[in-house]
Amino acid sequence: MLWLKRWNFIERARLERELWDAFEAGDDIEAMVEQLRSSLAEAPAATPAAADGGFRLEVWETTRVRIRRIETLMKDRAPVEPPKAPPR
Repeated sequence: MLWLKRWNFIERARLERELWDAFEAGDDIEAMVEQLRSSLAEAPAATPAAADGGFRLEVWETTRVRIRRIETLMKDRAPVEPPKAPPR
């Protein structure tokens, strides 16, 4: 069933959103990825939970790279101001 999750856009987006939410909350996403990696190293490899965790790790690693790339690109940009309401 893991192969189906890999091609399921909604499942992948849900896992990406977990990491984005953590980033927006100010959590250390590198620590989250490393904690998941170490917990998978200690878990038995032939269990469905390990397979799900491996998929989560794969998605989180790619999402972490994407978050940091966007963060670097946006660092030098000025904040966007909301449009002003016209005077009445």
